[in-house]
Amino acid sequence: MQSSATVLVYSDDANTREQVRLAAGRRPASDVPPVTFLECATPHAVLKELDRGGIDVCVLDGEAVPAGGMGICRQIKDEIFQCPPVLLLIGRPQDAWLATWSRADAVVTLPVEPVEFAAALAALIRSRRPDGAVATRA
Repeated sequence: MQSSATVLVYSDDANTREQVRLAAGRRPASDVPPVTFLECATPHAVLKELDRGGIDVCVLDGEAVPAGGMGICRQIKDEIFQCPPVLLLIGRPQDAWLATWSRADAVVTLPVEPVEFAAALAALIRSRRPDGAVATRA
């Protein structure tokens, strides 16, 4: 098993980023590696970190401003070669159709419900790392 999984968390709201960290804990499931979080508060920071590589999963806040996670998700799916899977946080269950448009790999609603979030995050980590390979950050 790899040493850790790097999870990029984008939200302009520090409370939302904290909800994500607390919901995932150190390890979202016993069969996935521990997670390390890389927090981004701006769209520019997200793109910069993705260009650096080594991200296993992105968690994007669909309610963020000035650029919401749905638009960023669609952009990175178009622009980033072998884009990591994206877990999108949405404000209302009715917005799930927009998450489909954005090409998100999984969706959970805000406020973050820890069990649901941890299960979705663990599933994306598993899908990204089925062979146990370790991501490297430059």
